[in-house]
Amino acid sequence: MEKKRIHIESLINAPIESVWESYNNPDDIVQWNQASEDWHCPSSINDLKVGGKFKNKMAAKDGSFEFDFEGTYTEITPYNSISYLLGDNRETDIKFKDENGKTRIIIDFDAEETNPLEMQKEGWQAILDSFKNHTEKKHN
Repeated sequence: MEKKRIHIESLINAPIESVWESYNNPDDIVQWNQASEDWHCPSSINDLKVGGKFKNKMAAKDGSFEFDFEGTYTEITPYNSISYLLGDNRETDIKFKDENGKTRIIIDFDAEETNPLEMQKEGWQAILDSFKNHTEKKHN
């Protein structure tokens, strides 16, 4: 079965170094890593190196549901790109591009087979929008 890729992106009004730091620092990740107000990320572990692992606990604020979003880094080029493999062998590729002092983040990921593609895209985009808001507030 052929994997379907989903594409999302965002232009963040912050320099690439600030964007990279916010995206990869566990202290920042717990502040921005949620798709809606009724979810949060109570913990984040991030070993940013090839072969290193990350694990972000995602939880409903009402305590009704939680899961670990985790994977292993397969490629890292500082301030440029990150690739990782999720626990179910889905690949994610992230690119960071400087655009006149702002930073465009481009994310392409393998869809999972449980939820509709549009729902997955909206969920990941909502998290990316939360990241954009956090990073712009912190660095501007």
